[in-house]
Amino acid sequence: MLPTPYLAALTDLLYVQNAEFLGIYDLDLGWFTYVNAAAVRLLDYPDVQTFLADPDHSLRQPPWTPEQWQTLWERAKQEGRQEIETHIRCYSGSLFRAHVEFTYFEVENHPLFLIGMTKRNRLQQAERALAHSVRRFEAVFTNATIGIVVSDERGEIVAANQLVEHLFCYQPMELLDKLIDQLVPGVSSQLPESVITQSTLHEVAGGGALRGRRQDGSTFPVEVSLSYFHLDEALYTVACILDITDKQSVEQALITQHKQVAQLNAELEQKVADRTHALLVTLEQLERRSQKLALALTAEQELGELKSRFVSIASHEFRTPLTVVLTSAALIEDYPLTGQQTDRQRHVQRIRVSVKHLNDILEEFLSVGRIEEGSIEAHPLAFDMADLLTETLADVQGLLKVGQTVAQHVSCSAPLPLDPSLMRKILVNLLSNAIKYSGEHSVVRVTATCAHHELTVQVQDTGVGISGEDQAQLFKPFSRASNVSNILGTGLGLYIVVKYLDLMKGTIALQSELNRGTTVTISIPLPLSDANDSAN
Repeated sequence: MLPTPYLAALTDLLYVQNAEFLGIYDLDLGWFTYVNAAAVRLLDYPDVQTFLADPDHSLRQPPWTPEQWQTLWERAKQEGRQEIETHIRCYSGSLFRAHVEFTYFEVENHPLFLIGMTKRNRLQQAERALAHSVRRFEAVFTNATIGIVVSDERGEIVAANQLVEHLFCYQPMELLDKLIDQLVPGVSSQLPESVITQSTLHEVAGGGALRGRRQDGSTFPVEVSLSYFHLDEALYTVACILDITDKQSVEQALITQHKQVAQLNAELEQKVADRTHALLVTLEQLERRSQKLALALTAEQELGELKSRFVSIASHEFRTPLTVVLTSAALIEDYPLTGQQTDRQRHVQRIRVSVKHLNDILEEFLSVGRIEEGSIEAHPLAFDMADLLTETLADVQGLLKVGQTVAQHVSCSAPLPLDPSLMRKILVNLLSNAIKYSGEHSVVRVTATCAHHELTVQVQDTGVGISGEDQAQLFKPFSRASNVSNILGTGLGLYIVVKYLDLMKGTIALQSELNRGTTVTISIPLPLSDANDSAN
């Protein structure tokens, strides 16, 4: 321990003779108990006694709240020392910017502050701000999470942070004066001449092709961002270096996953396409089966309807001629005498007519059966149309009513190469219908023309006619117009005509008006040579 004289001299040197404000502040008293001469001068007091005896001065009302003052001395007590920048009011009333340091200590458990105060001028403030800025920059530069290298115009490294030294396996300060290309080969080629010559700030983003080289020669992928600044007319480059090893690994993993996902999607799409195709095929098969079933059901329904119509028509058509036969046979028995031969002949004739009618009905039924079986074929044979029509008219003479006549006209000079049997049956059906549905003293007209490689036969009557609703059904089997239900008929005639025309590739057309008559037109194509001969 120093002798007391030395301690007194040291105290005088460090405290009394100090050029800066020093004072002992009693926290319980709330004011200074001792200040040096520099404190008196700094705050413009006339002497120490005035300073210590002036408890109403601004320091007793400092520029901080009681809460802030409480926090300040508690931190000083915990940490031992605190510093603040604040404005202080002098004894004369003027203000100045001051840096105040609080050092906490105790004497016999009595809390005290050793307060040091320094007046700050603008230069000192600027220097302090600069020092703070430098420390902040050094903290950011040193602790940055990205490698930072500063190089001069020659590419020589003038500064590098800790992360760069760690990434490239160098000791602190070992990179100084080395070329930046030693860390990232080829990066100097990224420095554009225009940037250097124009001395402007610019940023260049490096690509994935750049690789960093460690001190041991191993390499790793990096990304480099370059910027530029001037200092004392010298150009410097700041290179921010990022290790993208993990990034590339993640990208590669993502690419692999994308490929796997794409492959899975493709496989899934193919499976969906295959299953969709299979489903469509199944649906198509089901639809075809459904259509077949629908057709079969329709055919079954039509067959049922046909059977019903057949039974109805057959029973009706058979009943009338059979009744005539039975009645006539019974009446013949009533004429046993020789002189009653005329009456017997009349009833015999009625029997013949009824039997013929029954035979015609059965022939129509048999014709329909042969048509449905496909056993009927067309056998072309040259014949004269006029002769065929004359023979057909002779066949239907017995059907003519009182006063009915048939007018005929033929314009076919040459023989026709068609099936005469089918033509005869067609004409018989058409003429029979015209005679049957026309009244007494009416005229049925039939014309046949050969022109433009086609035979056209038209049968026209002035009978009861057919309604528009019934015309659409007339070519179906057992279909009859609603206005002729009291006239005998099977409803097969036009159906048979259509089927015979199909065998000869012919067509049929019908025009009719109720109570005005009906016109039926058939057209059959002729071979070219025969058509020309017929037309001539």
